[in-house]
Amino acid sequence: MLSVIRRARKSLGQVCLALGAVVLSACVPNSGPGTVAPGNGGSVQVALLVPSGSGQSQDELFGSNLENAARLAMADLSGVKIDLRVYRTGGSPAQASALAKQAVDEGAQVILGPFYSEEANAAGVAVANSGVSVLAFSNNAAIAGGNVFVLGQTFDVTASRLARFAVKNGKSKVLIVHDRNVAGEVGKAAIERGVASAGGSVVGVTSYEFSQNGIVQAASGIVGTAKSSGATALFLTADTAGALPLLSQLLVDNGIDRNTTQFIGLTRWDIPPQTLSLPGVQGGWFAMPDPGLTAQFRARYEAAYGSQPVPVAGLAYDGIAAIGALAGRVNGGAPIGKADLTQSAGFAGVSGIFRLLPNGTNQRGLAIAQIRGNQVVVVDAAPRSFGGAGF
Repeated sequence: MLSVIRRARKSLGQVCLALGAVVLSACVPNSGPGTVAPGNGGSVQVALLVPSGSGQSQDELFGSNLENAARLAMADLSGVKIDLRVYRTGGSPAQASALAKQAVDEGAQVILGPFYSEEANAAGVAVANSGVSVLAFSNNAAIAGGNVFVLGQTFDVTASRLARFAVKNGKSKVLIVHDRNVAGEVGKAAIERGVASAGGSVVGVTSYEFSQNGIVQAASGIVGTAKSSGATALFLTADTAGALPLLSQLLVDNGIDRNTTQFIGLTRWDIPPQTLSLPGVQGGWFAMPDPGLTAQFRARYEAAYGSQPVPVAGLAYDGIAAIGALAGRVNGGAPIGKADLTQSAGFAGVSGIFRLLPNGTNQRGLAIAQIRGNQVVVVDAAPRSFGGAGF
């Protein structure tokens, strides 16, 4: 771990006129914030797997928030009955596997959760032959596929959105700067794919040892590579809990020209808010959900439960509301089918417009934000439909 600045962070997204998820092709334009457009009727039994029960305070917090958000979505549904049954995994893959089997035996037509990627993988394997899909709260694309879908915002989603915006705005020559660890390698690969699909070019790849000394030793070389390669953008995998505070400052101190070289972040640079005051991140771009809709969901959650939700709570709301939108298509207690879940029209919810892909990953509508004067400024709004601006 770095001894620089340690901070907790998580991120998700938001979008569309109605806070509740609906099938986009059936979206009701006049639905107001905090409402769910009427579904097609029907009922569905949902197994919600949450990490509560481990004895760890963080797991209890995540578990309670996910359950609260799911119930908030249920209350907003119209003409749909959700039979929600909550299973507490304790964050254990073995327990998640056993509870997924139990849930299916008890009639679950879809599984929402679990929280951790190892749990989700175990749960998916356990019920693979049942036809029941697992809508995991993870953003780890490595576990996606078969009957497992990830709801979280993946590196590929973020990298693709940012790369398209960068190329469109003349920042097509990208130098990738990544942590020398698993997350950094995964992020690097996502950036490479995103830049290629956007029509840009990766003019170089450089990395640093994931330690304070490693960053200090690498900074001057990174700046040198940026200058010699003709890079017009530095795409960083660093996050606010790890290398970003020190790395961004050292790049500036070592002479990077921010008038010609754009900083782009693969992670959220606004969480925690104190990051916004760091000199090194000023002018940087990153992707985020629509901040207005995020605020609306947080306000509604606080009004219902008396506290602010953790960011990941929105995924539980989205999952329940999307299931509710599909409930009318379920016959005789059958599982919600993969074809329904992966419809091209997608859904719209408190975590943004989103659609699940046949390979188990997703696409999400994100805004592009820039840090200006210690404030977040949206420079390209989140798309409201697939195929429009931003996609």
